[in-house]
Amino acid sequence: MDAPVNASDDHDADTPTTTPRSQETGPIGGQLAMVVRGLAQRARIPALVARHDNTVVMGLFALVNGLVSIAIMSAAAVFSGQPFIFPSLGPTAFLFFYTPMSPAASPRNAFGGHLIGVLAGYLALVVFGLTDAGPAFAEGVTWARVGAAAMSLGLTSGAMVWARVPHPPAGATTLIVSLGIMARPRSLVVLMVAVVMLSLQAIVINRLAGLDYPTWRPRPGG
Repeated sequence: MDAPVNASDDHDADTPTTTPRSQETGPIGGQLAMVVRGLAQRARIPALVARHDNTVVMGLFALVNGLVSIAIMSAAAVFSGQPFIFPSLGPTAFLFFYTPMSPAASPRNAFGGHLIGVLAGYLALVVFGLTDAGPAFAEGVTWARVGAAAMSLGLTSGAMVWARVPHPPAGATTLIVSLGIMARPRSLVVLMVAVVMLSLQAIVINRLAGLDYPTWRPRPGG
């Protein structure tokens, strides 16, 4: 005797499942394709909407967005005379627009991660007596510099986990500080201002694209 068919099971099998837009991924992973599609829809460009997940189109968007991000930082540096540009800003910008819905790309994680990196890097300089030393690439790598770099990266990695604000680019930030590339307190404050500026750009761009991008904390389940 055949087992009775459950009507609800049959309905569930025929009903297509949908993925929330913020969790969709493009052909190369991440949500970059969704950002491109949202901006194209906002600008009412049908041809771009149709090709939003084309790798050439996404690559061009990443190129242009990267240029704009660093151009803003560069302009701020020129007008203020302060170093608003630093290497780990590039990876942060990429996270903001490639995987904007991941916890690591939230403004809180970006700010918290870089802040931890800055503090850990400067603490390592203090511990190893390097606050007045020149950068490692100019003065050479000493055992004190090795200790400072190791300590800063270890502290940054651990503290980001303890504080629940993982942000991989912060690992580069702490080495920038502990290697003496940016070691003056004033420069470190400017560095954090640059992180805030880039975070604001991420909020504007991702919200314009229609993503539920957070203004501070990561979205639940992100």
